Amino acid sequence: MSRPGRDDAPDRLYTLTGGRTRSGPGNPFDLVTLVVAECDPVPGMQSEHAAILRMTERPTAVVEIAAELKLPVSITRILLADLQAGGRVSARHPRTAAVPDPDILEQVLVGLRNL
Repeated sequence: MSRPGRDDAPDRLYTLTGGRTRSGPGNPFDLVTLVVAECDPVPGMQSEHAAILRMTERPTAVVEIAAELKLPVSITRILLADLQAGGRVSARHPRTAAVPDPDILEQVLVGLRNL
């Protein structure tokens, strides 16, 4: 069974990214980064870019965008970097949970043991 994006013709992927294989240093897009469109698609825009803008009217994770486009994440990241450079999308990283104070955790454990 083939996986989406893996069997795409290499020349198609090459064309989508303009021959680039990496999105550049400091790329803010990891798998769980939420992407939000800052504008609507415009006529003449690359079809994948337009699809991304329609998809990201609400915050959408990079991995979801790649799955919907049936493209490898690496190619999707390059497309997102292009859109971000043009100010068409913004990246929002999910908040990381705050690590609780170890003293509070110890007090909770003692309280549970006393039950």
